[in-house]
Amino acid sequence: MKRYKRLLFRLAYYPSIWIAKPINILAHGLYNKMIYKILSLGGVKFYGFPRFISLDVYIDSFDHVSLGGDIVISSNVIFLTHDYSVTTALVAANKRPKGDIKLLGRIDIGKNVFIGMKTTLLPGTTIGDNVIIGAGSIVKGKIPSNSVAAGNPCRVIMTIEEYLS
Repeated sequence: MKRYKRLLFRLAYYPSIWIAKPINILAHGLYNKMIYKILSLGGVKFYGFPRFISLDVYIDSFDHVSLGGDIVISSNVIFLTHDYSVTTALVAANKRPKGDIKLLGRIDIGKNVFIGMKTTLLPGTTIGDNVIIGAGSIVKGKIPSNSVAAGNPCRVIMTIEEYLS
């Protein structure tokens, strides 16, 4: 049943996003409320209201994502909550499994976080509060609160205090 609910939501999600595009231009506040409601219906857990979530954010499993308040998620950010690479590694090691092995991991984002354009968040990622993630980063693991992080792999490059000085 859950599988069908997810499929029905995805069928409604993409047309809803298309409808939201002109609203984003004309009424930014209304757009934010729409995105919040749409993602909540899909299973994203919110702990506060976002400042902005781009229309072209990709979330592959809505119910494996939680987002804090005052977040900004830029264009083309990917929330990737699954990983099939274990199967490839096992085949390479001559230990072929009976079927594909899918690992699922949560992505949890704290409050007051900025995620730059074209960033990819991998399964098992936790980002603390008051964090800036630089554009194009590949994030996996834990990024501590009050930090600026960037790169591939994403690493802390300074504190928020250092960024402001």
